[in-house]
Amino acid sequence: MAGLLKRALQEEGHAVDVAADGREGLWLATENTYGAIVLDVMLPGLDGIEVCRRLREAGSWVPVLLLTARDGVGDRVRGLDAGADDYLVKPFSLLELAARLRALARRDDRSRPVILAEGDLSLDPAAKRAWRNGAELQLTPKEFALLELFLRHPDQVLTRSQIIEAVWDFAYDGGSNVVDQYVKYLRRKIGWQDIETVRGMGYRLRPAEGG
Repeated sequence: MAGLLKRALQEEGHAVDVAADGREGLWLATENTYGAIVLDVMLPGLDGIEVCRRLREAGSWVPVLLLTARDGVGDRVRGLDAGADDYLVKPFSLLELAARLRALARRDDRSRPVILAEGDLSLDPAAKRAWRNGAELQLTPKEFALLELFLRHPDQVLTRSQIIEAVWDFAYDGGSNVVDQYVKYLRRKIGWQDIETVRGMGYRLRPAEGG
C-alpha cells in the first residue's frame, strides 16, 4: 500500500518519502520539514498514534493524516487526542486522500505552541481543554475549534469564509448563519466583550489589555 500511495502522490506533484516502520518514520519526521505526514496506525515498531504523540511532544505541528483499518470510535478519538489533524478508514479512495491532504496543507503551518493564551483565556490544542481565568470551559468540539482559531489569530479580522474553511472544512454559503450562531454560543461561554463583530467583514478576538 505504501508503494501505491507513493506513486499516486507523486503523480499529484508531491515529493514523497516512505518509512517502513514507526521508528524510521519518527526519525524522518524530526530530521526533515514536510508539508504533511500520512501515518498508518498499524505501523510496526511504534504505531502511528505513538509516532504522532511523540512528534507533538517534540513541538512538531506538521499536519498529520492517520490511516486505520479500525472503524472504531475509540481508535479515532485516540488518534485525534494524540494530535492528529484528520483520519481515513481503510479502504479509502486515493482521490479522497489527495483532497484531505490538500485541505491540511492549506492550514496555517506555523509552529503551534503547547498552550495558546490571550489575557486570561488559555487553550491546550493537544489536550482539547480551555480555561478562562483558571476555570475550565465546557466547550463542544466546534466551539473549541472556533476558540482555537481566534487564539491563533488575536486582533485579526477573520471572515466567515476563513472561519468556515478552518473549522468546518467546506465552502461558505453566503446564506448560512452557522458561523454567527457558533460565535454567539462561544460568546456565552467566554464573555461577550472578547469577540468583536466587524461589520461587513467578520469577527475579531480583542487582544488583552496591555497586550
